[in-house]
Amino acid sequence: MTSGLLFTFVIGYFLFLLVVAWITSRNSNNESFFIGNRNSNWMLVAFGMIGTSLSGVTFVSVPGTVGGSGFAYFQVVIGYFLGYLVIAYVLLPLYYRLNLTSIYNYLQQRFGMVSYKTGALFFIFSRVLGATARLYLVINVLQIFILKEMNIRFEVATFVILLMILLYTYEGGVKTIVFTDTLQTTFMLLGLIVCIIYVMNNMGHSFSSTLHELNVRGLTRIFETDVNSSGFFLKQIIGGMFITITMTGLDQEMMQKNISVKNLRDSQKNVITFSITVIIVNFLFLLMGGLLYLYGNFNGINVPADDLFPTVALHYMPAAVSIIFVIALISALFPSADGALTALTSSFCIDLIGINRRSGWDEKRKRRVRLMVHFSFAIVFFLIVLGFKWVDNKSIIDVILKVAGFTYGPLLGLFAFGRLTKRVINDKQAIYVCIAAPLIIWGIDFINNIEWYQLQFKLEGNWVNSIKDFSHTIFGKFKIGYELLIYNGLLTYLGLYSISKNQLHA
Repeated sequence: MTSGLLFTFVIGYFLFLLVVAWITSRNSNNESFFIGNRNSNWMLVAFGMIGTSLSGVTFVSVPGTVGGSGFAYFQVVIGYFLGYLVIAYVLLPLYYRLNLTSIYNYLQQRFGMVSYKTGALFFIFSRVLGATARLYLVINVLQIFILKEMNIRFEVATFVILLMILLYTYEGGVKTIVFTDTLQTTFMLLGLIVCIIYVMNNMGHSFSSTLHELNVRGLTRIFETDVNSSGFFLKQIIGGMFITITMTGLDQEMMQKNISVKNLRDSQKNVITFSITVIIVNFLFLLMGGLLYLYGNFNGINVPADDLFPTVALHYMPAAVSIIFVIALISALFPSADGALTALTSSFCIDLIGINRRSGWDEKRKRRVRLMVHFSFAIVFFLIVLGFKWVDNKSIIDVILKVAGFTYGPLLGLFAFGRLTKRVINDKQAIYVCIAAPLIIWGIDFINNIEWYQLQFKLEGNWVNSIKDFSHTIFGKFKIGYELLIYNGLLTYLGLYSISKNQLHA
């Protein structure tokens, strides 16, 4: 199969999305862009959120982890499910009761304007880094396996893809994304299932024989029982739970789709349905990873973990399956990028500019500002994706979850302090607490996991060995895992307590 033919299918798929966007964005306004006129169907939102939450990182990176750590990632998935329960029955009732357009309005009502804008800033910083990392991974795969043969540079591919996303999101926003994400989730899951069936049949395996073979090789092991390991099951489950609470429940991108549903009950049904489906889908990705490991060993394929799935799909599968894989990969890319651009535009306009607080602005001026912000974030995305290319990091899923531990910690601390206490903080000092906490936690994590940083960023020198010796002296064999987010949130919570006084909140 030629790269040109694959590229033709990519263009055709994009044109199809444009048609859907044109149909769904007619008669749209600012409320349509921000919260879909609060008229989204909960079943569509639930299904479409699968594509947003999984993204290209899950599609490419999760299968690649099986060869090294088996099904251990499923520990984090269990934590995800527990986190969704908290979102459905703790956070959603709060958001609906306050009738929020931006979830960070809660911080303004509870603490004040500085806390409100601090929360929004941390969301913007977190989502920009997370979304661009996901975007980089998929564009890099397309560039290596398809576009390079056509002499299309990475920079050009990134620009064109971001332009595509702008074209179908700039007008309809959430109203459009609810439909496009549903279509893209369908194509993504179709691609996954087709690839599983092909590899399984090609190797003469059934579902049960595949699991048996993986079990013999020790790859179906889920739970890590070494308490000192960063993969210890309690660390992974609890860390996964809080990652979901923050990266979904305290994230404007994910929650603006939930609060676009007509009422609280339907929104809760959306989250519970979605959480059960995510467990099943992640298991399928791990099964795919196991099959790829077996297939790669049989055929002598030796490539980096993140390149295993695309290598097999594009070089060892029939043309029809390769086309389905590419469409599925693109379908995994778009939901994580289009939703992020929309949510970042919403948060910047509503939370930082205060577009809804400016009574003198008419609908036309608000739309003009919104479009300008939307285009500006696309430019920011472009520059940061090029930065990821320069670093050329292959373990993107670890990087994303590590970054989330630092950037979402202050949000966790702010919302937890607001919900669990009635104390009033010195609002003007909140931003200093929220900056200091992740910096302190980063310093501790850098010392504790110096080997990880050395591997990811190719650090060298005697100073690295000195830090290793110091780390072993202080921490012994104990390694911080995904529970890093909890330490960060707890430190933020304690910092807020130190600038608070015991006074009932009005």
